[in-house]
Amino acid sequence: MSEKSLYERLGGYDVLVIAVDNILPRLMADEKLGRFWQNRSKDGIARERQLLIDYLANASGGNMYYTGRDMKVSHEGMGIDEEDWSRFVNHVAEALDHLGVQDPERADVLGFMDSLKAEIVD
Repeated sequence: MSEKSLYERLGGYDVLVIAVDNILPRLMADEKLGRFWQNRSKDGIARERQLLIDYLANASGGNMYYTGRDMKVSHEGMGIDEEDWSRFVNHVAEALDHLGVQDPERADVLGFMDSLKAEIVD
C-alpha cells in the first residue's frame, strides 16, 4: 500500500481552492506585499489565482496540469526580498492554522515553500 500524496492528505482540489482563497486576500492586503497586485485587473488576478491553484495541485501530487512558467521566471525582476519572503511564509502559516492543517501536512507545506525560496527571492 503506497503512502498518500500531500495533495490527498490535504484534502484535494477543493481544499487547495479554499486555501488559496484564504491566502491571496491576506497577501493583497499586506502593506508591503500588496504592491505586487496593484494595477492588476480582476481578470489578471483571477488568472494568477487559477495558476496558483494548478501549480499547488500539481506540485503536491494531484492530477492538475500546470501550464504556467516556472517559479524563477515567474518572479524574476520583481524585487522580492527576504522581508517579502518572511511575510509571505507567515501569511501561509496563518492560513494553514486558520484551516486547521496539522503536522505532518503543515510541516510538509512549509518545507515545500522553503524549497522554492532560492527561485523566488532576489
